[in-house]
Amino acid sequence: MRIFSGIQPTGRKHLGNYIGAIRQYVEGQDRGDPAIYCIVDLHAISVAWDPAELRSNLYDTTAILLASGLDPDRCVLFRQSDVREHTELCWLLSSVTSHGDLNRMHQFKDKSSKQRELVSAALFFYPVLQAADVLAYRAEEVPVGEDQRQHVELMREIARRFNERFGEILVEPDHRIPEIGARIMDLQDPTSKMSTTGGSEQGTVYVLDEPAAIEKKFRSAVTDSGQGIVRGEGKEGIANLIEILSVIRGLEPSAIEEEFASAGYGDFKSAVAEATSEFLAPVRERYSEIRPDEKALDEVLSAGAERAAEMASVVLDEARSAMGLGPGSG
Repeated sequence: MRIFSGIQPTGRKHLGNYIGAIRQYVEGQDRGDPAIYCIVDLHAISVAWDPAELRSNLYDTTAILLASGLDPDRCVLFRQSDVREHTELCWLLSSVTSHGDLNRMHQFKDKSSKQRELVSAALFFYPVLQAADVLAYRAEEVPVGEDQRQHVELMREIARRFNERFGEILVEPDHRIPEIGARIMDLQDPTSKMSTTGGSEQGTVYVLDEPAAIEKKFRSAVTDSGQGIVRGEGKEGIANLIEILSVIRGLEPSAIEEEFASAGYGDFKSAVAEATSEFLAPVRERYSEIRPDEKALDEVLSAGAERAAEMASVVLDEARSAMGLGPGSG
């Protein structure tokens, strides 16, 4: 089974990214044939960006992925802009993509409302490029967070529409969303997803945070005025901490509730902070060894891009021919 997923080069990956996506990437290396992971720098320019910062963040992200356990010998890891088949296939797919479908995308509405100056056409077109990213590899599985469910459904619709008109060339992918940990929430606003760009600094636990910073953030996590380490209405903050600890421990949330049935909020926060710090420590330590060698990171990405382009070019050539583009076979 081919697995594909893309990750934004924001650099400052947080606990939600790590639990919801990166750990799935590592696990997918042994299931994928192959597992293909793309750092989506082209998507990053759909909103305001600084060129130097984008390049630096891309190296940061690459180093975090490698430090987390991605092995270039067991997966395909590459930079999106190095494989030009993505952008050409994006244009081809745009011809079978409905403007109305794009207009209904929740992420476009959310992100465009936050742009102070320019709402770019790239932001509107983002889901078509995302579809090209996946469909170029005939990927069958896409590990994503809950917030990407709508985009995967659009990919499937684009593939169906293309195949109905031009023949069975594209594969409709299925999403893979973790049952626990798909939505890790902001510690200061447990009704909002933890986010590098839209969340609070104190409510966002970064993969590279030092233990003292992690402890401080959990200690100040918003809970409620009640008591009891249980999930329920009005207990979104505690429920978020229960989910985090259940993922780290590999237990059901109910087991966490039972273990801490007699604990107070302070003790529970401390336990979650300590577990999270230990959970992230190996990645932080390995990252500090990998990140300084940008030449080595480029070599990994370039080698991955060669393998990716070889696969994507097959699909692109078939799509072009079926659509009547380029020279005919006769």
